[in-house]
Amino acid sequence: MWIPPLAEESTRPLNPRQAVVPRPGRHRRPMTAPKTQKEKAHKRKRVLLTVLTVLVLLGILATAAYFIKKVIDSKYFFCKHSITFVPLNKACDGVADCSRGEDEVTCMSRLKVNTTFPVRLITGQSVLQVYSPGPGWRSVCSDGWTPRHTLTACKQLGYTHKPESTRIAVTSLKPSLSSGPFAALRSVSASTPLHQATSERNSCKSGAVVSLTCSDCGKVGVKDRVVGGTDALIEDWPWQVSLQLGGHHTCGGSLVAPQWVITAAHCFTGSNKELSRWKVMSGRTELGLAGGSTVDSIIVNGNYDPSKNDHDIAMMRLTYPIQVGESQLPVCLPPSAFGLSAGASMVVTGWGYLEENGKVSTTLQKANIPLMDRAQCSSPMVYGSAITQRMICAGFLKGQVDACQGDSGGPLVHFSSSRWHLAGVVSWGVGCARERRPGVYCNVEEMLNWIHTVMQKNP
Repeated sequence: MWIPPLAEESTRPLNPRQAVVPRPGRHRRPMTAPKTQKEKAHKRKRVLLTVLTVLVLLGILATAAYFIKKVIDSKYFFCKHSITFVPLNKACDGVADCSRGEDEVTCMSRLKVNTTFPVRLITGQSVLQVYSPGPGWRSVCSDGWTPRHTLTACKQLGYTHKPESTRIAVTSLKPSLSSGPFAALRSVSASTPLHQATSERNSCKSGAVVSLTCSDCGKVGVKDRVVGGTDALIEDWPWQVSLQLGGHHTCGGSLVAPQWVITAAHCFTGSNKELSRWKVMSGRTELGLAGGSTVDSIIVNGNYDPSKNDHDIAMMRLTYPIQVGESQLPVCLPPSAFGLSAGASMVVTGWGYLEENGKVSTTLQKANIPLMDRAQCSSPMVYGSAITQRMICAGFLKGQVDACQGDSGGPLVHFSSSRWHLAGVVSWGVGCARERRPGVYCNVEEMLNWIHTVMQKNP
């Protein structure tokens, strides 16, 4: 019997697979133990630390850049077009140092006024008067007077908010006014400037003249460093502002309209004439650096004499009006013939030095002082002939309470007829609170003609 030979054992698989060709870059991921919570937390800490380090470095760089800019701004004017720097003492000096003269564009200006502003309020009764070169000042009769005439007259006088008019009998006027002359409305448009809309009269048919209240100025609730003063709240003196030069409190000032501040001319001497360096801080009891209003005009009285401190008044126009409210409110300008007498109670406010050669207060201060008799202040034992008609004095002969450095330009106010009126602007004095050296203030009543003209020429 034939037995077939045994086949050789095959090494070939029954179901052969395609050969796997190794490919570069493909490796099997090695097996690792999962990370523990401790390792994950450590990693998060490292990321957080890195982020914090970066933020701190950026903060340091930003702070350094800020202070470098402050230092540069305090010494140089930047010419944007030519990308060069000009020393500040060359800005606003009348010579164009920048290639396009930018350093002479945004500068303080001076204004002399040789004309008479034709509308005013007079006495504590706020009697309306108009002026013309021939007859001079005349009280306006209430004959034919309408609310539209009230608005027209108040707009001429500046700050207007809910203006009102009342009738005052001629017989109740002071003797200097009751005998005339008078002015009555003519048949012209109610929007015609008042001094052009009236004609002279010997008497008023209605037997009454017009008294105006043009705004809500000077009205605050009754709630003293200035040397010898006490802490104050801005809500009680909401017209007080801080004028800051290069981020530093330099002078005080008073809001007299939402877009206008009255201050002292001597605040703008030397290299302080370039507008962009100034900011006006309002509505704050504590001095601060953030925020504030920019300024588009600074007008100094053209008759200001630094050697005599005479005509020491200036006005600043804010780029945008302030929002009138509890902590920001204009003070009233005084009427002509305000009639303040020696001993009248006055209040001076500011952030000035707490003592002579001391330091600025960070909290608003106020002090009550009396108006000083002019003859006494101009006596040889006090200031002598240095006191002019454009000045008033307030304080005590014994000293102790006074305005000081840093209060310059700030308000001296008097309360009358339920409103606060700006009687003076802090101007000068010998030292602070010294015996027989009271504070001297620019007499605002004497400056009304100039003030109203400035506001009219720069609407």
